[in-house]
Amino acid sequence: MNTKDWHPADIVAALHKQGTTVAALSRESGLSSSTLANALKQAWPKGEWIIARRLNMHPAQIWPSRYFDLRGRMTERKPRNAPDWDELVSKDGYEV
Repeated sequence: MNTKDWHPADIVAALHKQGTTVAALSRESGLSSSTLANALKQAWPKGEWIIARRLNMHPAQIWPSRYFDLRGRMTERKPRNAPDWDELVSKDGYEV
């Protein structure tokens, strides 16, 4: 398990490699163009999931400090009104 969060510039670069920007992904998700950038600076599960899904990974791979406790156990962090955690993980095939 990688214990270091990605640098925000690395997240932006990964999105660029996918052919999008933080602002464009934010608008595609029905948010203001600058809203999704909040997830780069502070914990926000909804934004983290939007970004991670676009990058085809689990948000814990991008922000391990937000998803693992001090003992290395994964904590349940999901957006409000999201499907069940296990359903999200198994449906999308994420491996953390």
